[in-house]
Amino acid sequence: MEYKSVKGFTGLGQLGVLFVFLGAGFILTMVVQMIIGMYVTPAGTSFEQMTQTLQATMMKPENIGALRLSQVLGTFTFFFLSALGYSLVTNGKSLFWLGFSKYFNIGQVLIAFGIIYAASMCASPLAVFTKNVLAHYPSLNSMAKTMEDAYNAQVLAMSNLKSWPEFVMALFIIAFFPAMFEEVLFRGALQNLLVKWWKKPLIAILVTSVIFSIIHMSIYLFLSRVVLSLALGMIYHKGKNIWVNIIAHFINNALGLAMLFYMSMQKQKLDVSKLEPKVAWYVGLFGVGLLVLFYALFERVSKNEVAKIEARENILQHDDPIATLGKNVNPN
Repeated sequence: MEYKSVKGFTGLGQLGVLFVFLGAGFILTMVVQMIIGMYVTPAGTSFEQMTQTLQATMMKPENIGALRLSQVLGTFTFFFLSALGYSLVTNGKSLFWLGFSKYFNIGQVLIAFGIIYAASMCASPLAVFTKNVLAHYPSLNSMAKTMEDAYNAQVLAMSNLKSWPEFVMALFIIAFFPAMFEEVLFRGALQNLLVKWWKKPLIAILVTSVIFSIIHMSIYLFLSRVVLSLALGMIYHKGKNIWVNIIAHFINNALGLAMLFYMSMQKQKLDVSKLEPKVAWYVGLFGVGLLVLFYALFERVSKNEVAKIEARENILQHDDPIATLGKNVNPN
């Protein structure tokens, strides 16, 4: 039987709806960022001049607050609103279909963070491998370096925190909200759709992970981000709860931000490269072993929560909830 959403959309139809909302979200993001740009640009600056100098203007120390606001609103409008609009049209008003559910536990979150840490061990050698390969292609390597330098400069500008109140605010703007908005779009919307439509979870998670990495615009870290996204994708597939992904992703972001804050408070030069673990290839193989162990543990602690989520899904999908409700599962 062909897969259809709650509102009767086929898989291809849902993908079309998602693309429409992503297009609208992109336009809205550009509008929001231009409005913020107009606010920080000197009076009398023409529109053409503003578009040409906006990035440099936003990077000035006095405009860092505007840069942070631009980033969080940009991810909100492009990632979160797109996913929310798609879900409302194809599945109705319940956020359950984006993975939001109360059925998760602290054990899942802790093991999920362990999975991300182990995946980072596996991903680090891939970043080194990519750089070594690109070294043989000067033009491509130069483009990759330019992209990485621009990204790092933006991260450092937003992470140059001078006080504890700034750090607490940055935990939300730089660590929590981006984690939430990315997970809702890539796991709650796109991966969810592809898994149910194709019925081939590994392929669906891989495709989602490739798109996730492309969106982040990094050649050096392309393979590394694919691996990290695969880890997050498997967490969601096995746990079926977007909150587990969001919290684990947030903790990972927060630790990186805390390291940069510590450097700033110690008057050290901020260096994004220090956030990436430097491990040998054989340590990466050890990380693979840890992933196998962590996923086995994750499935074990997720079993009861997944059963409740599946029961709730049956209730929402069918007219007769009694027929789909397990005897020992309380959906409320």
